[in-house]
Amino acid sequence: MTSPRALDGTPPLDGETLAFLTRPGLTRLWAAARTRLERNGLQPTGTIKLQHMDAHEREALSLLLAKPFTTSTATIHLPDLDTRLRASAVGRGLAETLAELGPALTDRRAARDAAAAQRTGLWSAAEATLAATPLAAQPWAARWLEETRRAGTVARQDGSTAATVLTQAIQTLAMLFPGPAAEPTPAVWSRGELATRTTGSAHGLDDGTLLSRLVLRGIALASGTDFPVDAPGRRALWRLASVTPDEVSSTVLTYGLRPTGATWGERTLRERADHNLETHLTLRELRALHLEMPSRARIHVCENPRVVEAAADAGCTGPLVCTSGSATTVVLTLLDALAAAGCAFAYHGDFDWPGIALANRVLERYGAQAWRMRTGDYEYLATRTQVHGTPQLLLTGPRVEAVWDAELAPAMEALGVALHEEAALDLLLEDLS
Repeated sequence: MTSPRALDGTPPLDGETLAFLTRPGLTRLWAAARTRLERNGLQPTGTIKLQHMDAHEREALSLLLAKPFTTSTATIHLPDLDTRLRASAVGRGLAETLAELGPALTDRRAARDAAAAQRTGLWSAAEATLAATPLAAQPWAARWLEETRRAGTVARQDGSTAATVLTQAIQTLAMLFPGPAAEPTPAVWSRGELATRTTGSAHGLDDGTLLSRLVLRGIALASGTDFPVDAPGRRALWRLASVTPDEVSSTVLTYGLRPTGATWGERTLRERADHNLETHLTLRELRALHLEMPSRARIHVCENPRVVEAAADAGCTGPLVCTSGSATTVVLTLLDALAAAGCAFAYHGDFDWPGIALANRVLERYGAQAWRMRTGDYEYLATRTQVHGTPQLLLTGPRVEAVWDAELAPAMEALGVALHEEAALDLLLEDLS
């Protein structure tokens, strides 16, 4: 085996020399020397220490350095090793020898210096980009850039990505908060349109991207509000900057809503209610509706879609809104509109701890009544499932107190049985009829 010719024109190592340098007894020496050189800017300075050497390592080291090593520990001075290699048949210094043995050496000190220079350039360029926009006159913008720098997330990206995302974030914020001399912008942006204008992709500001997080932090600072911790909060923050997120993919399941208004949307809801058909409403549709409801209309709210399905099959007449397991933004938007129209609510959900937590949220937000969700209801349903031989679902997770009934959580904990909403389906349908 022969080594390739070095890049500087030095003849390659002959086979005998290469075989000696690659013998197993020198493996740890070269690994330790490589680590030290890469930290030293590739200069052969300092010492390395080898411990617990076996006989083969002592013999190889003795032959290499032309002096005996008889103990299990050896301290090697790298300048001496470099000199010895140059004077021997190897004919080159330590750095060149290691490079030829492979892999290539990395000057980690130079790499750190280059990375530091790149970071400095990154933030200098960002400051210049910011200064050329209307954001330069807005005090929060400089604070945003400094907080972004201190967070370190951008700097951990590769250089091209970091520069691109910073520039796009600044451009996006400049479009949302233009100065007096800026060109007119739409009163309301769709998030996809805004993303296309600043990134070339309609998905450039999708939830979870680094760019969207940077822009949202800027909006929060400009608006003097806290950074949101959940998806509904992020959508609300976008709206503060007149940006509308996707409003068609999430829906709220309804049944039997009969608003009194004369718009096409309200007429459609009445017609579907007359035909016992459920309706999925998007945020987009809700914002276009003017929900005028009969005076003091009572709306039942359930947690599981199966209740809506059964109500439609039974031809029930009572209006029903389903949270589908959690009160998302679209669900709360509908309930808020119904509450503003003067409606009252009655809520039923699962008898488990997440179900109690959701019920607490709805009852507290809307002053709703508990709908067959008191201690007596739970004990009756639990007993009925036992009598009918229904397999029992164990109650798990941390206990949640019910704000409407102090005895409910202790009773549930005592029986240890979780009941999904379907266990009370016949009773709920009776009420809805």
